Amino acid sequence: MRDEPKHGATTGVASGISGMSAPGVEIPDPPGDAAHIRDLEQQLTLARRELADAIHMLEQQRSICSDVRNILHSTDVATLFLDLDLKIRYFTPATRALFNIIPGDIGRPLADLASLAADGALSDEARAVLASLAPIEREVRAGDGTWFLRRILPYRADDNAVGGVVITFTDISDRKEIEKSLEVIALALEDARKQAERANFAKSRFLAAASHDLRQPLQSLTLIQGLLTKHVESDRGRQLVERLEQTLGSITGMMNTLLDINQIEAGMVEARMAGFPVRDLLMRMKDEFGFVAQAQKLDLRVVLSSQVIYSDPRLLEQMIRNLISNALKYTRRGKVLLGCRRHEGGLSIEVWDTGIGIEQDQLQAIFHEYHQIDNDARERSRGMGLGLAIVQRLGDLLGHRIGVRSRSGRGSVFSIKLELGPAEPVAIDAPVEPPAPAVPAFRRAQVLVVEDDPEVSELLDLNLAGEGHRVITARDGAAALALVARTGFKPDIVLADYNLPNGMDGLALVHQLRGLLGLSLPVIILTGDISSQTLRLIADGDAAQLNKPVSTTDLSATIQHKLEMARQVPEKISGSSANPADGNVIYIVDDDASIRENLAAVLAEAGMAASTFATCEAFLAGYRLGTGACLLLDAHLPDMSGIELLRHLHRQGSAIPTIMITGHSDVAIAVEAMKAGAVDFIEKPINAADLISALRQAIAIGRETSQMRGGRETALHTLTLLTSRQREIMDLVLAGHPSKNIAADLGISQRTVENHRAAIMEKTSSKSLPALARLAFAAGVGS
Repeated sequence: MRDEPKHGATTGVASGISGMSAPGVEIPDPPGDAAHIRDLEQQLTLARRELADAIHMLEQQRSICSDVRNILHSTDVATLFLDLDLKIRYFTPATRALFNIIPGDIGRPLADLASLAADGALSDEARAVLASLAPIEREVRAGDGTWFLRRILPYRADDNAVGGVVITFTDISDRKEIEKSLEVIALALEDARKQAERANFAKSRFLAAASHDLRQPLQSLTLIQGLLTKHVESDRGRQLVERLEQTLGSITGMMNTLLDINQIEAGMVEARMAGFPVRDLLMRMKDEFGFVAQAQKLDLRVVLSSQVIYSDPRLLEQMIRNLISNALKYTRRGKVLLGCRRHEGGLSIEVWDTGIGIEQDQLQAIFHEYHQIDNDARERSRGMGLGLAIVQRLGDLLGHRIGVRSRSGRGSVFSIKLELGPAEPVAIDAPVEPPAPAVPAFRRAQVLVVEDDPEVSELLDLNLAGEGHRVITARDGAAALALVARTGFKPDIVLADYNLPNGMDGLALVHQLRGLLGLSLPVIILTGDISSQTLRLIADGDAAQLNKPVSTTDLSATIQHKLEMARQVPEKISGSSANPADGNVIYIVDDDASIRENLAAVLAEAGMAASTFATCEAFLAGYRLGTGACLLLDAHLPDMSGIELLRHLHRQGSAIPTIMITGHSDVAIAVEAMKAGAVDFIEKPINAADLISALRQAIAIGRETSQMRGGRETALHTLTLLTSRQREIMDLVLAGHPSKNIAADLGISQRTVENHRAAIMEKTSSKSLPALARLAFAAGVGS
């Protein structure tokens, strides 16, 4: 039972001692207070756990900080940590290699530190990194010669906020030493390269000069030999002249070998790849060298093959010819074998001999220029040591690998590894050289000879005058120009040496002569200069090139050929007025002002008047039917195109002959142009000689429709040279189909199509697809 409160006791006292138990008496807690206490106990437990976790994490952070500090102290990378005011927050011991810094410097500005390196931009670049947050790198060098790669990067906190910058200095002294060594090596290599280039240039210059100087007297000897041939009557005298001719031929052959090397170096030798049977080539080699081997009492064996190969027939034949000639030179007894061996993916043409052989350390040197084995006396019959060098150069040009293996005293094997050709080879009707043109009737002419060597000039005069030509000679370009201006002499052909004295070479003279006389002169350039630059210049000029020494027979034939070509080209258009009412004017329509001006200048030099227009609309505004000799029309023009103008002129009844010109080799446009009425289609860039020739032919066609019929007959005859398969492929090509589509349509390989296309171009003498389109249209194909 609960005790009753005594009388007089107040409830306030009782409430003041609430929650306290008297001895021996239990007083239960109110229900609400117990729950509160339990919550407090739980919170206290949770707080204790969080405190323990925090203490653990703090210990971990301390450990990590210690590890980071130890790592930073252990590394040799000098590191500075700066705050936003560029004051030092921390630095690694390695930093002392670059700064006089002590622990007491923490908190000092970066600018207070004395740098031991030449790095005056450090503070400015640190501020720049803070402003842009873009890292900056720079190489700096300490006073002791040590090189450092200095990087300045933004210092980011955990929340990615920027709290300053970090500057690191990485020792790159080893790398700089390597770079320095590499620079020294590079300089040494560059110096060696320049020395080699100078030596090569000196060699080429020497060869060019020696060739020129030697060819001059050889030219005199050749001309004298030609004169002697005409005047010697006795048998003994003719025998001596023949021996002289043989000697001159031998020396000329060696000179021409030098010329071959320089032509390859000049990039003037172009490969025309095709698939063809190797059997024909092997047979020609057997026929050509059989007698030579027999005369040396050697057995030349040729093993024929039915394989089809892929190469340039002419250049490959020259390579094999050089290898066989080389084998015959160095084989005293035994035999020489020419044959083929199949290998994976191709064929190897091999020349075996039982000759003197080659030492192993000489196997690469034999392909160097002028290197010869066992010819210390430099016997003329052994050549000049250029045969194998030419083989190597041509092999590189054609993509054929040249191999050699040999045993001294036992013989050698040379090989040319090449690809197999298509299953359907291209027939090579004239494998090596095209047939010689028909010899025209002999024509006498007025010849201007410009030659600085008095003896050569006199002998040329004697030979040409002896053939009935009227000859006038000059010693240099200035004298030739003065002679023409003073006497009014108009040569039918010019024969000029390339190397003339007093600052004007043969090509420069010809250019001025043509400008002075206002016509396109036939020109023959004689040269003994075999330098690459000279060969390029002459090849780009509108002139025939004859290399000294040239025989009187070859010179006479070339003169007649050039005169015949000039005779077949109609004379220049008379008059020079550019008045559109003049029937002799050439209209030029092209939206390129420079092209219009250049074309007009070319025509003016040839004595032709021109009237130019930028658009078809401008041309039509000034054109009247029946005027003009020819229209040169650009295919791609703004607004009205060239094709549309042709069609418009056709509807108006205009008969002006038109030549379409374009910068794009587009067969479809060529065919459309022909259908619209163009008589010719030529591509930019336009060679001046080809342009004038095309213009004169177009004008001739416009004047005489019978020539059109003759052109059609000629074109039809040309197309009869094609096989049925080639005609089929030609039609698809002219329709604009690519080779791979043609191959799929006809069920043959793409290479076979390409070989047929090459044969089509060869047989039709077409140098481009537009030229083929002209021929096909002239024959009525696809019209």
